[in-house]
Amino acid sequence: MVYPIQHKLVIGIASSALFDLTDSHQVYLEQGEEAYRKYQEQHHDVILGKGVAFPFIRRFLNINKQFARQLPVEVVLFSRNSPETGLRVMHSIAHYGLDITRACFVTGKSAHAYLPAFNTALFLSANEDDVRSALAANHPAGLVLPSRTEDDEADGELRVAFDFDGVIADDEAETVFKRNNDVDEFHAHERRHVAIPHRPGPLADLFQKLALMQRMEEKQLRRDPGYRKILRIAIITARNAPSHERVVTTLKSWGVSANETFFLGGMEKARVLEVFRPHIFFDDQLSHLKSAGGTIPMVHVPFGVANLRRPA
Repeated sequence: MVYPIQHKLVIGIASSALFDLTDSHQVYLEQGEEAYRKYQEQHHDVILGKGVAFPFIRRFLNINKQFARQLPVEVVLFSRNSPETGLRVMHSIAHYGLDITRACFVTGKSAHAYLPAFNTALFLSANEDDVRSALAANHPAGLVLPSRTEDDEADGELRVAFDFDGVIADDEAETVFKRNNDVDEFHAHERRHVAIPHRPGPLADLFQKLALMQRMEEKQLRRDPGYRKILRIAIITARNAPSHERVVTTLKSWGVSANETFFLGGMEKARVLEVFRPHIFFDDQLSHLKSAGGTIPMVHVPFGVANLRRPA
């Protein structure tokens, strides 16, 4: 039986995250909305290049190929375009064979109000205002950062990496640290609260639903010893002992875990990212979102105390 959408793991994607819209966006900036509309309509049969989130989305949709009787995941396009100017995006989706059939066109507005209607566990966009608006409305969202897209189609595995504080968990501990930038105070707070799970962060639901996909894979492996898993999840956090215990407490209380967990104690995350090679990495702090060569797709989650905008 195919899952209804309210039981699926749904990712909402803006065309700015899925495809390279550099040329058309430049037309918009230099010539305005009407010129942009004409440009897109005149180029509706010109296929767009792959964007930063493309490799992640392609592999994410492959989960349905592994579970064809259930189709447990879905991707929905959320676009500021009108249906007419959005034809180029839909043609490009069809060209690449992406199984994306649902779309929300809002003609110049942010679509974040419609995210709950589609049961969206994550909204990805290259528009910072849209992402911040979604998070302010308590919807899960991430800002795709520019990088050089690499998509090895022979690699069918999907690797997803998360920071912990401000991403999977709330920013309680981050707030304690930011108060005085005191690591000892932070560790003392986490030791006192070691038995109390953190409240969920903006991407907790996504993390838990991906963990459910992994349990489905484990059942498939028990039925078919030749089955090859396609999903790997990592947590890469600046925490180290003794504050690592509360991470374990939190994940156990939710009944989930990661394949690989790294407590780096302030070590550069890029050193681990270059080995794990995720198809997407979520972090709430821009200073952690870097890799050698800029080839790892990075997503900034501008949530919590680490991302408070100071008055100009």
